[in-house]
Amino acid sequence: MLKTQAKFTLGQIVRHKKHPFRGVIFDVDAEFANSDEWYDNIPVESRPSKDQPFYHLLAENDDSYYVAYVSEQNLTPDMTGEPIHHPDLSAMFGDYDGRGKYPLQFDFN
Repeated sequence: MLKTQAKFTLGQIVRHKKHPFRGVIFDVDAEFANSDEWYDNIPVESRPSKDQPFYHLLAENDDSYYVAYVSEQNLTPDMTGEPIHHPDLSAMFGDYDGRGKYPLQFDFN
């Protein structure tokens, strides 16, 4: 039985520890749930364990907006207090609260 608890929450702004991007969490997998091909493309020395939460982010860097899939070990809370400007944010979240989170715009079943 998997006993993993996610450290971060939906709508939270996080930053990657090694790469220069930040994003808003819009989904969480309790453990790795992407393709083996995707996983195998990560250099062995940087490859995270599959048995930890993985987060789907609406991500941005200085050059672009995209969706990222990141292991929990590679994320940290973003402490800048700055909003994210990803163009897909408004489809899922309300206005930035100024404290590092976006409220969900929809209800779960």
